[in-house]
Amino acid sequence: MSHDLDSVIDRRSSDSVKWCYYGEGVLPLWVADMDLPAPEPVIRALKQRVEHGIFGYGIEPPELRPLLVERLQRLYGWEVAPEALVFLPGVLVGFNLSSRCVTCPGDGLLLQTPVYHPFLRVPGNHHLVLNSMELTRCATGQYEIDLDHFEAAIAGRTRVFILCNPHNPVGRAFRRDELEGMAEVCLRHGVTICSDEIHCDLVFSGHSHLPIASLAPEIAAHTITLMAPSKTYNIAGLHAAVAFIPDPGLRKQFQAAGADLVPHVDILGYTAMLAAYRDGGPWLNQVRSYLEANRDFLHEYVNGHLPGVTMARPEGTYLAWLDCREMAGVPPQDAQRFFLEKARVALNDGAAFGRGGEGFVRLNFGCPRSTLFEALERMKAALDERM
Repeated sequence: MSHDLDSVIDRRSSDSVKWCYYGEGVLPLWVADMDLPAPEPVIRALKQRVEHGIFGYGIEPPELRPLLVERLQRLYGWEVAPEALVFLPGVLVGFNLSSRCVTCPGDGLLLQTPVYHPFLRVPGNHHLVLNSMELTRCATGQYEIDLDHFEAAIAGRTRVFILCNPHNPVGRAFRRDELEGMAEVCLRHGVTICSDEIHCDLVFSGHSHLPIASLAPEIAAHTITLMAPSKTYNIAGLHAAVAFIPDPGLRKQFQAAGADLVPHVDILGYTAMLAAYRDGGPWLNQVRSYLEANRDFLHEYVNGHLPGVTMARPEGTYLAWLDCREMAGVPPQDAQRFFLEKARVALNDGAAFGRGGEGFVRLNFGCPRSTLFEALERMKAALDERM
């Protein structure tokens, strides 16, 4: 089945944060949800569940757990026992619980910046100390991990490392050797790994996703892996995610940290999750190709037509990381505001992603090509006026 991904769907008349936060006339390419319709099997399953008409307390669909176990084996060769799965109402919940369950106030949390900005709130949420290291930006605009700096950022009381892979916002899908290096350092220092892999299904040609916990049993025993259908199938508003925690003791700590505080996945979230993972494959294949073409179009346009702005090709996600530090007449810290006020295009301010994000903006290219083109044309016109 071919899916229509070029049609522009009006989201201003819906309850969309992305489209309703800014006023009329602004093209929003900021919040990480796509302007593409969810897979038809997901929509059909939700309709059938709603038409049932009763929405009492639900249970986990019995097919879901074995489906996910089989999926991990098929995609990554990773064997995970069914009991290792813990369902959650979101990945953000998961990395906060992960931090809470293995730390005490005053302990350290390790992050690699620039990084998904809710990570930066975790230390304050749990009275932890932020231990951070900055990813190394190469001459190509791509980012690498300096393992010496990574290890140097670990302090005596560092207890947890939150990994973002594929990385938001810089778009890396980390290689096996990079993952092995980080895992070795963490295990040697007794640091638990929480791996946010929410974008794992959105990796482009020439690259692949590898869960860090799949590298070896001893790594899996010290890792909490978080995945969700939300970004992949554009169902973020339905709040369904899963943690894979092979070690029984760590899993017990994780569950205890959220007892009577974290709600279960609701019945519509379970319905959407099951339908997406079971029947969404053809849709995902087409969407991934569409996003890759959007990425390539964006890369060519930014580097060829936006003076003073550059970007590297993301290896995964539908998020681009634009370097605006050489824009003529625009202070780097004002790049996001400039494009909002002069081009009427809403992007994320890179400074929100922590150290190393200053002078950058994040752009969401998960939209119809015509929307992306219009936004870029507006940005070009605004820059041309400054020349």
